[in-house]
Amino acid sequence: MVNSRFSIGIDLGTTNCAMAYIDSQKEDGTAEVLNLPQIVQPGVYEDRKLLPSFLYLPQKGEFQNGAFKLPWGEEQPFVVGEFAKTHGALVPTHLVSSAKSWLCHTAVNRRDKILPWKANDESNKVSPLEASTFYLKHLVNSWNAQFETIDSELKLEKQEVVLTVPASFDADARDFTMEAAKDAGFKKISLLEEPQAAFYSWLEANKDTWREQVQEGDVILIIDVGGGTSDFTLIAVESDQGNLFLNRLAVGEHILLGGDNMDLALAYELSRQLAANNVKIDLAQMVALSHACRTAKEKLLADKDLRSWPMTILGRGSKMISGTIKCELERSILEKVLLEGFFPICSADDQPTLQSGYGFQEIGLPYAADAAITKHLAHFLVKHRKSIEQKSSQGKDGKKTSGVNVILFNGGVFKSTLLRQRILDNLESWSKCPIKMLSHQDLDLSVAVGAASFGIAKRGKGIRIRGGAPRTYYIGIESSAPAIPGFPRPIKALCVVPFGMEEGTESDIPGHEFGLIIGQKVTFRFLSSSTRKNDALGTILEEWDDDVHEISPLQLTLENPEKNASMVPVYLHSKITDIGTLELWCIGKNSKQKWKLEFNVRENKANS
Repeated sequence: MVNSRFSIGIDLGTTNCAMAYIDSQKEDGTAEVLNLPQIVQPGVYEDRKLLPSFLYLPQKGEFQNGAFKLPWGEEQPFVVGEFAKTHGALVPTHLVSSAKSWLCHTAVNRRDKILPWKANDESNKVSPLEASTFYLKHLVNSWNAQFETIDSELKLEKQEVVLTVPASFDADARDFTMEAAKDAGFKKISLLEEPQAAFYSWLEANKDTWREQVQEGDVILIIDVGGGTSDFTLIAVESDQGNLFLNRLAVGEHILLGGDNMDLALAYELSRQLAANNVKIDLAQMVALSHACRTAKEKLLADKDLRSWPMTILGRGSKMISGTIKCELERSILEKVLLEGFFPICSADDQPTLQSGYGFQEIGLPYAADAAITKHLAHFLVKHRKSIEQKSSQGKDGKKTSGVNVILFNGGVFKSTLLRQRILDNLESWSKCPIKMLSHQDLDLSVAVGAASFGIAKRGKGIRIRGGAPRTYYIGIESSAPAIPGFPRPIKALCVVPFGMEEGTESDIPGHEFGLIIGQKVTFRFLSSSTRKNDALGTILEEWDDDVHEISPLQLTLENPEKNASMVPVYLHSKITDIGTLELWCIGKNSKQKWKLEFNVRENKANS
């Protein structure tokens, strides 16, 4: 396949979207950031580097015709971006936010029109999938408005695009992201984990010097706290015949904990202050206050000289002057809430609270039960302690370390020196060694820039992070032992994806023939281990302990041409797709027929 002229990277963020590109015809290969036209006031648009991931659904007659017209001429009955964010904060019942978090929420139908959540007007809602599509379509239009007029061959649909997702996104969320991209008009798409994209951005900025900044034996932690999730990734610096290479060791579990939680926590703190002054706010005002806190937080974190930020929300009674409530977020309150609530000092063995103690819970986004990001980080590092110690003992200078010794921050909250230092303080107390911090050019744009850089690296023009499957995966095989009353037949675990198996690769599973039940509904069991990293493809575990965990089983009926239940002998073929799912092909021994089972190698769910 002929490579396109441009490699385009897109950060489809919970809070902001960004788009970067590299022109392969330019010798320097420097990434550039695309300006994104967006409505900032009715009838007025401006170019911005970031497109806020907000969608406002106006009431009928709320704005005049032409209020949302953009350079590409189309006017939609909604508005995306800066004006949606600012105006929607005043009218939150018509504002869609955190669509990305809803896109990965397995308890709701991502195609149902459920957003804005809890809004009363059922006729004016969109689905999480639609909202994501609208953001991406805006990016398509922004690109084409600037490049298609130059040459029709440069339109985005003909370029190679790398779209980023959280490292912890499951297969369903990845599939929905791909579906949104295709609905928006993308043709040539691949996915990349956001923490890796952030690291590719660092590599892009340090093309000639990265080998001088890290050395063999370093273990790099990428901590990415975005608007919706907290993602952790470990990368080891290794050597092959004197040449350094990068190897991804592990990725964290899905943690729905980020800027959205912080905004709400700040809103609760301010609501208590208002209540102390006899100003009580209702649920709708609390939502509006949370959106206002998001803006105030971003302003204060971006400018260390600001001491406070004023906020205004609509009032609900005649006693409110001009029908509004005014307050301000002081820097001291911001730092207190974030440090004590989200980044507390803790020990290396502290564990986060994993679930609520209540039997009934309100339906909504499944936020992490414990807001302490540092505790989630400690849990992640303890879980992968053995791998860290194995890699960190390989330094050429003979220096032994017991933990992470290099860190890369990503996410807007880490614009704060105070928050970065709090993470460093925790890490250094856990590992008993100094932590080197890799510097970043722009925390808002790094993921998009890194994604574009990765697109070029895929063409063989840059360093690539070795990685593949972050865990070892197994399929359950029922034993042929005789049935014993009261005891189920033992289940063996067959390794179908060894740790580190690269996405886009495939292989026959050697040495085994199995009986496959077709023509009736059966259960296929899928298991994984984050610690058994040496099991080869085809390894059978006769028994296992707590280091192997079962993932949601798959129940389905495989087609039988003869329309009856039977068992057929098959060989197995394992393939990991580019979007991180396992295709397990069952190939008939005595016929040309084959059956496909699809499992998620990003945790939580399996598919038929």
